[in-house]
Amino acid sequence: MPLLPLLGHQALRDRLDAQIARGALPASLLLQGPAGVGKQRLALWLGQRLLCEGVNAPCGECQHCKYALMGAHPDLHWVFPLPRLKDGADASLEEVEELYREAVADRMESHGLYGRADGMTGLYQYVTRLIVQQATRTPAMARRKVFVVGDADRLVPQAANPEAANALLKLLEEPPADTTLILTTSEPGALLPTIRSRVVIVRVPPVSDADVRAFIATPEVRTALGKKAAADDDLLAMAGGAPGALLSATDRGAAVARARALLDAARGGPDTRLRAAFTQGSSKARGAFSDVLDALTVLLRDDVRDAAARGDAARALAAAKGVAFVEEAKRSAEGNIIPQLVTADLLTHLAELGT
Repeated sequence: MPLLPLLGHQALRDRLDAQIARGALPASLLLQGPAGVGKQRLALWLGQRLLCEGVNAPCGECQHCKYALMGAHPDLHWVFPLPRLKDGADASLEEVEELYREAVADRMESHGLYGRADGMTGLYQYVTRLIVQQATRTPAMARRKVFVVGDADRLVPQAANPEAANALLKLLEEPPADTTLILTTSEPGALLPTIRSRVVIVRVPPVSDADVRAFIATPEVRTALGKKAAADDDLLAMAGGAPGALLSATDRGAAVARARALLDAARGGPDTRLRAAFTQGSSKARGAFSDVLDALTVLLRDDVRDAAARGDAARALAAAKGVAFVEEAKRSAEGNIIPQLVTADLLTHLAELGT
């Protein structure tokens, strides 16, 4: 099943296309932006653009484009965090290649629609070895090779194998002339500094409301969201310009219920707030926690609208400030801060506002 078309980011695509036309595209890129904004899909589009031999690349019609859209192009390598192999240290490169062929095929089964990686997945040493080894090969079909490394912040530091780590750094710094490496991250602060210093950063902004609505209206997305999906306006608000984030909310009803419970806790005493904070997920369940924060943003925005309609300016202002605090909590949650601590701080701020 082919990937769904890339929606949005037209200005950025035009800029990247112009760089390719001038022969000025950096060989090692880092696409950096909010979770769910479409960075990996944009990276795959860029890979397709680099491999396409049509007149108006990416043409979508040539063999290179068709293979790329099916996740089957032998020169477009896509790796992303997966659970650690039981015997990963001893895994052969053939085994790792097969692992990713199956993983990419799984993503293609859902047209490239998938949720965020959980805390139990990573890009381990054997993935690094695979990338470095594949980069030395002659392209199998196209004139060049492209590597897309999703969630590069999950690259596991390899103190036990400095040779592998150094080989990856050398590859990023001086890739072969026929090779482009495209890394993506939603958590740049967690990315290894040695990697950040060797790539050119490209910031990927949120997409427009119109593009989010087009994403939501896609039949495949409707199926992925399920029959219990919220109303379009609520989904639009929850997405916040990052439509892929909606795919991680496996139970939006539960997320909204937990968000309402947090608001109730903020109106209670210190003990109530503390108990509510400790019920939040661990650092290995950041996806569910982020869904709750998204739902909390929606609830507070509804409060702003309702208070304004009633002429209650003080209430509307308090709820608006609450939204700002939730957005700050989201940024904190993208780092290494424990969700319980983020929640405790957030509830304190909301209590002071009287939301």
